[in-house]
Amino acid sequence: MKKNAGFTLFELLVVISIIAVLMAVISTSYSAAQKRARDARRRQDIKAVQKALEQYRAVHDRYPVGCNPGNTYLPGGLPRDPKPSRNYSWKCTSDSYCICAQLEASNGNARSTGTNNGCNYGRGKYFCLSNLQ
Repeated sequence: MKKNAGFTLFELLVVISIIAVLMAVISTSYSAAQKRARDARRRQDIKAVQKALEQYRAVHDRYPVGCNPGNTYLPGGLPRDPKPSRNYSWKCTSDSYCICAQLEASNGNARSTGTNNGCNYGRGKYFCLSNLQ
């Protein structure tokens, strides 16, 4: 008697189904992790700009209009959002600023990007920082 070596169609379908479910779970987890990582980068970028603006003010006794403190205070220039289709919001006067980033996966500390007079703080999808002085 000859014994068939191989898998039945049912066994193959079960294995393919299990692989499909695992791929869906892994894909969703990976996507969420990417969003959280981009949000963390946005928060770091905004904090770096805030530090540079405060250093600029300490030396020049005013904030730079246009929010660009220059390469002396922010080597490499103003950061860009990690997702090319988005931009950071820079609103500055010589007396105040509000810098914001729209978050993807987490809640922020602002409802919108704010104005030259200040940030629109409150629970929302934006992470904003304003002048310390």
